[in-house]
Amino acid sequence: MEKDNLEELFKNMQGAFDTEEPAKGHQMRFLEKLNSTGEKATTVTKKKSWLWKPLSIAASIAILLGLAYGQLNSNTSLENQVAEISPEVAKSQFYFASLIEEQVKELEAEETPETKKIISDTMVQLKTLETDYQNLEKELIKGGNSKLILSAMITNFQTRIDLLNDVLSQIETIKNLKNYNDENFTI
Repeated sequence: MEKDNLEELFKNMQGAFDTEEPAKGHQMRFLEKLNSTGEKATTVTKKKSWLWKPLSIAASIAILLGLAYGQLNSNTSLENQVAEISPEVAKSQFYFASLIEEQVKELEAEETPETKKIISDTMVQLKTLETDYQNLEKELIKGGNSKLILSAMITNFQTRIDLLNDVLSQIETIKNLKNYNDENFTI
């Protein structure tokens, strides 16, 4: 009902609105009339604050730096959080990681044109297993079934070690076959 009254009011006043800007000096004439009544009036000028732009930029940068620091800090503390949940996992992780690193160096030292493909495939599989391990760490931190997750983490390490041992064995076989073929080849 009230909406209808407003619409009717605006329909009746259509064309009667003053949309023109006041003439120059209007504000001064208004103030003179106001002062003549005995009240003191002054003009109010807007002061533009020059400080708000730099402060807002600085605040934005501070927020972005805070978010970046939080993101970096959460990545580094993942291992610390796992160590807090299970110190045994941290010890076994150090042991297995050093063993795997040693075998990877040995594998990379054996790279030849004949073994290049198998080594590159092995590295891809190791990266996949490492990603799976990181996901298991995250699940452990979230509070999943810790015994099951810890077992899966150890199995992941053992799988990586078995993979590296198998590949090193295959490379040794390839080297032996190459030597055997070279010995039987006559000119």
